[in-house]
Amino acid sequence: MAKLVAKVYADALFELGLDNGMLDVIYDEAYAVKDIFLNNNSLRDILESPKLSTENKKELVKDIFSDRLSSQSYGFLMELIEKNRQKDLISILDHLVDKIKEYKKIGRVYITSAYELGDSEKSSIEEKLLATTDYKSFEFVYSVDESLIGGCTIRIKDRIIDSSIKTKLYNIKRDLSRLQIS
Repeated sequence: MAKLVAKVYADALFELGLDNGMLDVIYDEAYAVKDIFLNNNSLRDILESPKLSTENKKELVKDIFSDRLSSQSYGFLMELIEKNRQKDLISILDHLVDKIKEYKKIGRVYITSAYELGDSEKSSIEEKLLATTDYKSFEFVYSVDESLIGGCTIRIKDRIIDSSIKTKLYNIKRDLSRLQIS
């Protein structure tokens, strides 16, 4: 249910931003608001408190955000408080950012390699991914897993490219175990 709520609200703000040509502004503001709420537990606790009235919560949000956000993002925050959905804010913003990235063709790539990749290797991977996908740019998340022995794994959404030596050895072992010697 929470995912559906987040999707509905995120879709609404996305459409508002798209219709008003403010997608970039809303994207930047979503990051900023999310950062504020993630790093300020007391603000989150106050806004989620059942003891504080909706009007007091709106006044607090007004004091903090009214002159720092576009009218679309500010109005959106006020609507969330009015509907008592502030506890879903992070999830909504996550959905919104993902939707905007997808619209702008910005992909997120997870690369796990057996060793730390150099700049030229990273650049080469990026060039190949740009040439073979519909994305215009990527956000890269790199990690090292020495158990891969060599090579790397690349994940974009639900698509995985596994060129690790560990997987190749596993496949050889599996194929050999299927052989029957007579």
